Amino acid sequence: MLSALANSFKIPDLKKRLLVTLALIAVYRIGCYVPTPGIDGAALAQFFNQVSKSQGGALFGIINMFSGGAMERLTIFALGIMPYISSSIILQLLTAVIPALEKIAKEGKAGHEKINQFTRYGTVILSLIQSFFIALWLESLGRGGGMSDMPMIVLQTGWGFRILTVLTLTTGTIFIMWLGEQIQEKGIGNGISLVITAGIVSRIPAAIHQLFTLMFASKGAGTTIELWKLPIMLFFLVAVVFSVILVTQGQRKIPVQYARRIVGRKVFGGQSTYIPLKVDTSGVIAIIFAQSIILFPATLASFIPNPTFQRFAEGMARGHILYSSVYALLIIFFCYFYTAIVFNPLDLSENMKKYGGFIPGIRPGASTAEYLDYIMTRITLAGALFIAFIAIFPDFIMAWLKVPYLVASFFGGTGILIIVGVMLDTVKQIESHLLMHHYEGFVKGARIKGRR
Repeated sequence: MLSALANSFKIPDLKKRLLVTLALIAVYRIGCYVPTPGIDGAALAQFFNQVSKSQGGALFGIINMFSGGAMERLTIFALGIMPYISSSIILQLLTAVIPALEKIAKEGKAGHEKINQFTRYGTVILSLIQSFFIALWLESLGRGGGMSDMPMIVLQTGWGFRILTVLTLTTGTIFIMWLGEQIQEKGIGNGISLVITAGIVSRIPAAIHQLFTLMFASKGAGTTIELWKLPIMLFFLVAVVFSVILVTQGQRKIPVQYARRIVGRKVFGGQSTYIPLKVDTSGVIAIIFAQSIILFPATLASFIPNPTFQRFAEGMARGHILYSSVYALLIIFFCYFYTAIVFNPLDLSENMKKYGGFIPGIRPGASTAEYLDYIMTRITLAGALFIAFIAIFPDFIMAWLKVPYLVASFFGGTGILIIVGVMLDTVKQIESHLLMHHYEGFVKGARIKGRR
């Protein structure tokens, strides 16, 4: 593996792409420390320290993870890439239900570029809306906003601050989107995914520091972590990463036979291939949907001074049995929902029939569509159950080993799925360049497969 990594810098084109990728990621990480004008950083840190101990900290923790810690510092990249992700998901869902968008998506490269343009417009609109409400929310904190024991976070309230915040945060998100596109075109690829991964990985040093601080803290200082828990956590980390790799790359291969056709003097078809049906079609999208549904109302309820809303927020707090049960059921539902949106067995069977393909033992047409739908339903159940387990596993680790959620979050959930998937895709990209120039790949005698 080390020799393959060293060979990567011997190929001029690959070396240039790697250096461009690293430089752009460095620019992104520097921007995560540039503060938004008009904010009292000390007061903001005090607020997030209080929120992290309440039920509302779960939603802020997720947003902070995707922004690479920029949210808790409210830097120019505080919105992160979440507006782009939301816009992409919305466009993908709309493409499946609006015939005009579906027609555009099937126009090849031109249609793909047009859908990307719509995604960019959607990103700008979502960024403007989110940044405006963040500005209003920041003005309401501190004196006169329900937290009278805190100093004002906004130094000077008014429309000047709101407009400046909207322009700053929206421009920051657009710049991150541009960085991702540059990594995609001039770097190693997987631009937006690498930006998200860089933000998540940047939280690892803080998690390790917090872990060892609690391990070597004196017993009278408060919460401590016993030394015997470290090998157990290491074992679980390796097991989770290994299982995520297996399920991410897991496929059910459906054999397809193409009939032999004679056109003029040429013979077409007569070959065997297969349709790879992924075990985990939805990836992290099901978790993102489920987190949005379950955390947003619970977070709002935690800020409403009413006993009924407070009891609801406590019941839906992370680690509670009700939260875990509803969260797992939502993930399973959204796994099936997203798979039904992106996988159309009827279109697939019609395309196979059009080109003379058939599944051995299955009639072409409607019977093939029913067979593919039956297989996809079964393997999606296995993938959905695994994703649901991985999503709630950090809560189990946090409750059993008594570790902070920042540490437990790397034992499952959205972060580990994104890191493993993006790393597999990136290594596959690098390995394809190495094999093209007749170098050995990262694993001798085998090729690394990405998620796609």
